[in-house]
Amino acid sequence: MAIHPTAVISPKAEIGEHCEIGPFCVIGDGVTLGDHARLHSHVVIERNTRIGTHCEAFPFAALGGKTQDLKYESEPTFLEIGNHNTFRENVTVHRSTRADTVTRIGDHNLFLCYAHVAHECQVGNHTIFSNNATIAGHVTVEDHAIISGLAAIHQFCRVGQHAMVGGLARIISDVAPFTIVEGSPAHTRSLNLVGLQRRGFSEEDIRSLKTAYKHLFLKKELNFEQQLLKLGEHEHAANPQVQALLEFIGKTQRGITR
Repeated sequence: MAIHPTAVISPKAEIGEHCEIGPFCVIGDGVTLGDHARLHSHVVIERNTRIGTHCEAFPFAALGGKTQDLKYESEPTFLEIGNHNTFRENVTVHRSTRADTVTRIGDHNLFLCYAHVAHECQVGNHTIFSNNATIAGHVTVEDHAIISGLAAIHQFCRVGQHAMVGGLARIISDVAPFTIVEGSPAHTRSLNLVGLQRRGFSEEDIRSLKTAYKHLFLKKELNFEQQLLKLGEHEHAANPQVQALLEFIGKTQRGITR
């Protein structure tokens, strides 16, 4: 373990093995820092934050800060971060607003400079947040999603698995899995074909998703509910990836970006 003498670490924090904690870092009460963590200089980790193994934070990252939600009443709240996550310069991640909820980040995520994750957000695994990507409170980002630079996502929205949000996009509705959205307000531009191919989706899966995409986002002669019913009758509806798409759409509370 290598801890710089200028680092300030609460006696109520738990520091794992083989950690590196650089100059002027501050670690607060109730923080758990997993094994092999590396904190560069000036990183702040505030109270009740649990961080897994092999995580890295660059200068001025601030993790576990107080929620910005005005409903907060000073009760203990929490942030949980998994393993193998990277937080670049000036990233901010906030604790939850309520004691019975948690802001949660999974494993193998990359947050580039100035990205922001607000209270009660749920971030999956293998996501990428580009510079200045911002998600408001209660947002869910599923596995392998990419949020491009300067994109802003409204509270309570969801971004589906393997989706890509374009740069400068303004998201006010759910982003369907496997799609690319862009614009302000955002619209769905295409299926994320390159992303699906890179991640090893089979030709059968991609063919089925293409069919689903055409039914839901390209055909205009029927309304969205009718298109969903029509797709449900199609042979490709039995494909597991199409089933995941339909399940996501079926749970929407804010509508789907089209």
